[in-house]
Amino acid sequence: MAMEDEAAEKNVMCLLTDPEDTPLGKSLYLPQHTGTQQLQQIVNQLLNNEDKVPYTFYIADKELNQSLGEYAEKNKISVEKVLKIVYQPQAIFRIRPVNRCSATIAGHSEAVLSVAFSPDGRQLASGSGDTTVRLWDLNTQTPLHTCSGHKNWVLCIAWSADGKYLVSGSKSGELQCWDPQTGKPAGNPLTGHKKWITGISWEPVHLSAPCRRFVSAGKDGDARIWDITLKKCVICLSGHTLAITCVKWGGDGFIYTGSQDCTIKVWETTQGKLIRELKGHGHWVNSLALSTEYVLRTGAYDHTGKQYSSPEEMKKVALERYNKMKGKAPERLVSGSDDFTMFLWEPFVSKQPKARMTGHQQLVNHVYFSPDGQWIASASFDRSVRIWNGTTGKFFGVLRGHVGAVYQISWAADSRLLLSASKDSTLKVWDIKTMKLKQDLPGHADEVYAVDWSPDGEKVASGGKDRVLKLWMG
Repeated sequence: MAMEDEAAEKNVMCLLTDPEDTPLGKSLYLPQHTGTQQLQQIVNQLLNNEDKVPYTFYIADKELNQSLGEYAEKNKISVEKVLKIVYQPQAIFRIRPVNRCSATIAGHSEAVLSVAFSPDGRQLASGSGDTTVRLWDLNTQTPLHTCSGHKNWVLCIAWSADGKYLVSGSKSGELQCWDPQTGKPAGNPLTGHKKWITGISWEPVHLSAPCRRFVSAGKDGDARIWDITLKKCVICLSGHTLAITCVKWGGDGFIYTGSQDCTIKVWETTQGKLIRELKGHGHWVNSLALSTEYVLRTGAYDHTGKQYSSPEEMKKVALERYNKMKGKAPERLVSGSDDFTMFLWEPFVSKQPKARMTGHQQLVNHVYFSPDGQWIASASFDRSVRIWNGTTGKFFGVLRGHVGAVYQISWAADSRLLLSASKDSTLKVWDIKTMKLKQDLPGHADEVYAVDWSPDGEKVASGGKDRVLKLWMG
């Protein structure tokens, strides 16, 4: 009997679960000296992973970085209780933090309002208050094409996930589709919105290849679905009583719009019917993000840089990537508002939010899921960036260091690093594991409005009030 007691004392009873709380088999008795290396082997074995995947482990939302015995002792945990350990897969590749400005490129004659890399990371576009869209040559780090045609500020730009088109929307409400290879317009301006364009989102490539349809959101309260082959608006989504501030075309084929009328509406895209309304915010909805956003944006392209010859192949690979990223969980949506709060939603599970996320002291300007969907980052006028659990919405930590409002954030492709752009004229790179500043990137002469980390992780582009485009490398 004494022998048995002694043996039991040296073991900890553990239950391994995925981030969705699904147990991986039954509870296991593990030796107290079990560390993260051994846990990685156990998880890879239980999941029958042919290619070994790196995992991190969390107990009560804190990362485990010691043996189970040491953890139990330090946190005064009874070894008789079942210890719940959450495993989270990590990216197999690592992105180097950017640490130097490799080019400062003049060209725009007014503030740079938006920057966006193409899905394969090989091209870069920017939109400006000087009414032009510019395409930049990343190899020579010089201006490539100037796309002229808008009559007012270019407020937003969006690449199709197959990389074939770029669409821009202006302050006068017209949209223009461009051929990125030539910088020439692909058709006439698309008109219909009565006020300025606030957002553009393309239909995901795994639902339709080659990409044909995109949705635009307007200050006039309407969202419009356009078909670039037909060169016209095919559906108008009307229902919001005030301006739409953001729009996302989800991976399951539905469109989400967030508005100053405090609601988020969900639309189907064959007839444009309103199918759901998500209510809860007490003020304007400013920003929406989808848990699958990174794979929707990159389509078939991943960090390996593989190119595709046919739309069918692209669609197939994009669908595989989407399904793998989503797993068995529903697509999640996070909203950030002028009421200082955020909500996490699973729109097809419930009309009620999964979590209300509070902590910011000022309006929430931008929200963004990490590429693996495990984290949510939020940027606020309170000068901080907050990190939340992407599955539960629980608060994880705060990143402080900016001395001005944080305007925009962008994740590295491996979900380990986050970049923020601020009114204080700096960019900052944060390490999520340590929740510390990894790199301070001063250099801009004024407020930084726009930032994007290329999907291949190689480079960062930023733009703002000082009119220059800056490229940063690792």
